[in-house]
Amino acid sequence: MESIKNQFARKLMEINAIKLQPNEPFTWASGWKSPIYTDNRKTLGYARLRSFVKLELCHAIQEHFPEAEAVAGVATGAIAQGALVADELGLPYCYVRPKPKDHGMGNQVEGEIEKGTKVVVVEDLISTGGSSLKAVEALRQYGVEVVGMVASFTYGFPVAEEAFQKAGVRLITLSNYKAVVEEAAKTGYIKEEEKAVLAEWRKSPDTWKQ
Repeated sequence: MESIKNQFARKLMEINAIKLQPNEPFTWASGWKSPIYTDNRKTLGYARLRSFVKLELCHAIQEHFPEAEAVAGVATGAIAQGALVADELGLPYCYVRPKPKDHGMGNQVEGEIEKGTKVVVVEDLISTGGSSLKAVEALRQYGVEVVGMVASFTYGFPVAEEAFQKAGVRLITLSNYKAVVEEAAKTGYIKEEEKAVLAEWRKSPDTWKQ
């Protein structure tokens, strides 16, 4: 039986939410050169795929974080998906801004979650893990207990794995870079020899040059 990771990886490539260009790399906002570009928000435009993501995230929460009493989405990419998940599970919901508002109440956590509540965080994409873990820290300062995080996709960078471990946050993702490369090779999206290039990038994305 095909794994969810590979199934979802293929679906993301089918709608061009993930693009691979080993020989014509993209430039990320950080300045990194990358053979992959990911925009999982595109899944929101496809009713069946949107529902697929919602239900699989719910299944991940029920399996790995059954103690969760509320859901928090990370702005901006996971606000919508987090709300869909919370609605499906019938749980309270909030979302976390990258930084507190500079006006009004100055909130960083938007919504109404009781202090001490066990919260599972919903994220869209994990790269280095920096922004995701800042959201976790904001929730902890707010006064809730973060039991873990579920996300649509991760590049699986060693730096991210180390950061999550250090922060004491368990991460469960629907798909990952390895599954994308496998599906891309299987369908002929990339050539067999390009797999080595893609593997090399993931090891050291900050210094990779093509």
